[in-house]
Amino acid sequence: MEAKAEEQQLSQVYGHRQVGLKSLLQSDALYQYILETSVYPREPEPMKEIRERTAKHPLKAMAISVDEGQFLNMLLKLINAKNTMEIGVYTGYSLLTTALALPEDGKILAMDINRENYELGLPVIQKAGVAHKIVFKEGPAMPVLDELVKDEKKHASFDFIFVDADKDNYINYHKRLIELVKVGGLIGYDNTLWNGSVVAPPDAPLPKYVRDNRDFILALNKALAVDPRIEICMLPVGDGITLCRRIK
Repeated sequence: MEAKAEEQQLSQVYGHRQVGLKSLLQSDALYQYILETSVYPREPEPMKEIRERTAKHPLKAMAISVDEGQFLNMLLKLINAKNTMEIGVYTGYSLLTTALALPEDGKILAMDINRENYELGLPVIQKAGVAHKIVFKEGPAMPVLDELVKDEKKHASFDFIFVDADKDNYINYHKRLIELVKVGGLIGYDNTLWNGSVVAPPDAPLPKYVRDNRDFILALNKALAVDPRIEICMLPVGDGITLCRRIK
């Protein structure tokens, strides 16, 4: 009931309904058209299986949208990514889309505080034949990142890093990740439009989880916009994703 009430609140503020909850498009019909025309027909069977498993999870809204998964898969192929990192795995939809895009000897350092969620999608990842590409670490990402930063051999070693985790640490992650991603490599921060709340009035009736994290997202967006070490592109895909290309 609580989740239903939060969806209704978002609908009142932003016009979101069930179909477009993870989309910022104004029309649910338009979003459904995109899904049915170009996304669902091309979605690999393992991706569909994880998506359907995740749909039964009480925290299903944490997963990236299916169109964002398709976008990430193509992006990784375009940049010929081989060594990647993912902070925030959940049930593994974005992790699988990455693993499927990487070459046979590609690697993903994947971190999440909840192994149980990861193991929900793990059998599908194994069946897809890409589990060997993944090194999963359970626990907070910050200590792992601190160790990586201490090792100069790890500096500028990652082609792509995807962050979809605790919003209050996004800026702290960025301070470390900018050292670890290659010059010319990409960092992708998910949820940077945060259910559209970045432009909501101060008195908007926001769900608690949206209200509690909005300031962290606003602070990140402001910081990325003036960071001279990166080029950025904020895209209204899913709940908003900001791509940061390291230039120095």
